[in-house]
Amino acid sequence: MMTTQNSNPPKKSLNMRAYWNLCKPRVLREIVYATIVGIFLSVPGTPPWGLAFWAILGITLAAASAAAANQIIEYKIDAEMGRTSGRPLPVGEITPRQAIILSVILGILSMVVLIKFTNLLATVLTFFTLIGYAIVYTVYLKPATPQNIVIGGVTGAAPPVLGWCAMTGSIDPHAWLLSLIIFVWTPPHFWALAIARLDDYRVVAEKIPVLPVTDGIPITQLHIFLYTILLFVVGLLPYVTHMSGLIYLVGAIGFGGLFMYHAWLLKQDASPKVAWKTFSISLVYLIGIFAALLLDHYIKI
Repeated sequence: MMTTQNSNPPKKSLNMRAYWNLCKPRVLREIVYATIVGIFLSVPGTPPWGLAFWAILGITLAAASAAAANQIIEYKIDAEMGRTSGRPLPVGEITPRQAIILSVILGILSMVVLIKFTNLLATVLTFFTLIGYAIVYTVYLKPATPQNIVIGGVTGAAPPVLGWCAMTGSIDPHAWLLSLIIFVWTPPHFWALAIARLDDYRVVAEKIPVLPVTDGIPITQLHIFLYTILLFVVGLLPYVTHMSGLIYLVGAIGFGGLFMYHAWLLKQDASPKVAWKTFSISLVYLIGIFAALLLDHYIKI
């Protein structure tokens, strides 16, 4: 009796953790952060807290639904890669049927929240972003071309626009600038990871082509470096267009230069250690440049 009573709670706890991991919590954090940036930059002062809460919740639920759908579609491929073999579906912590139910429920809840508490445009854009990532990118683009991450980056770059639109009911050109930064940032960010985990991607090369495997390391090194140069230029656009001021300019130059420097190091040395460092710096860049935007938005020099 005691053994049975003690064994049930851990199983339930494990299940809840598996459901949570199905939503890709690390990616969710980045999406929530980018959404918050779009929300706060969409208004001159402090955004209405109630509306901001519902916007963040609705967009987060949609992102979680898309992440779960992605893992449902790719769980057999995930099982072959060391980086993803420990995910809930490959190890059998939850079943595909359970995962599908979770993804559908999250998707429906996201649409209900957004249409009820924000506006129609934000709801429609979020829906198409969900479908774009879960179906168009995962099912069609990812196995079709090593440039999948470039084309598919459109959906990954959407959160600032969605957050902005949820607050205002419209899409400002400045919101597109935020998305453009993420769009240009995504390829060097992912390709650095792909170099670091090259053996994983070689295993699934026939199912998911990635640039380091299909075109070789030198080409990928060059692509990463060129993209960071482009990102540095794109990162200056908020200042050039008078969206932001000197605080942001300093941050854009500093973080953009840091990422570009590490991309240059990776161009000289494609070892996993340098690739991982470049990948880590790419995250520092995105967090830092958006933090500079927020700081500049409220402190004018």
